[in-house]
Amino acid sequence: QAYRGSVRPYVNFNAKHDAEILHKAMKGIGTDEDAILMLLTARSNDQRQQIKAAYKKAYGKDLVSALKSELGGLFESLIVALMTPSVLYDASQLHKALKGAGTEDEVLIEILASRTGEQIKEITKVYKKEFGGKLEKDICGDTSGHYQRLLVILLQGSREEGVDEEKIEKDAEELYTAGEGKFGTDEEKFITILGNRSTEHLRKVFDAYKKLSGSDIEDSIKGETTGNLENLLLAVVKCARSIPNFFAESLYKSMRRAGTDDGTLMRVMVTRSEVDMLDIRASFKKMYGQSLYTTIQEDTAGDYQKALLYLCGGND
Repeated sequence: QAYRGSVRPYVNFNAKHDAEILHKAMKGIGTDEDAILMLLTARSNDQRQQIKAAYKKAYGKDLVSALKSELGGLFESLIVALMTPSVLYDASQLHKALKGAGTEDEVLIEILASRTGEQIKEITKVYKKEFGGKLEKDICGDTSGHYQRLLVILLQGSREEGVDEEKIEKDAEELYTAGEGKFGTDEEKFITILGNRSTEHLRKVFDAYKKLSGSDIEDSIKGETTGNLENLLLAVVKCARSIPNFFAESLYKSMRRAGTDDGTLMRVMVTRSEVDMLDIRASFKKMYGQSLYTTIQEDTAGDYQKALLYLCGGND
């Protein structure tokens, strides 16, 4: 299937040459931010790792440390994110979300609801190697109840494959009875079905659910649950329906509320740039009637803005 990222591997790539350009951009008085951001946003993550190696070989120092000493603020954070191998980036975001004073639940929810089973298994491995602890144990130490249990299910990274025609009606009925159909909610049914069935299967279950109850499963989740569990269930449903729509909504909310949520804006732009940014842009335009590009333009400034616009890759 066609490549849907906005950032693609640079064709005549030469790591040694790129390392030289970056070295020049940071040499002497002042820093050439433009040269840095134009180069790094036009290379794939894999190529950036090769530049890092070439830089160390040529100059005997770490490229990321060099960049950090020259840059600052949001722009620095964005460049460091781009320089981080993608699985390690996800693992670090989860670690940061768990290790701070409170727990950044929106980060746990976004990553665990949207990544593939394979990716989650990789993240768990890298997390252990990098931070010496088990991701599952750390998550369990910071969360509770059915919210915790659904996170643990998602952490297994073992959704079923394909559609089980026999189970569609049954799943829809179980969800209906577990939620709207009775007083009090049977959260267990929700987490087992939403956490384990394949996304293709779930989309059919959602259609059957709508026929059965007359409303969307999202409405019933909103009516029946609250807090982190509600947010996680909604994220899982949205990702099963359409991952690009899920991220378009995250991006919109990160910019269209009072004050920009730069953490989310940056994380989504970095992690989706080589996956489905073109689809996210199309969803954004369809859902909000304006382009992601102009929204970023209105909401950010400086080199940080320039780099984000390069990652966005174009105006729609």
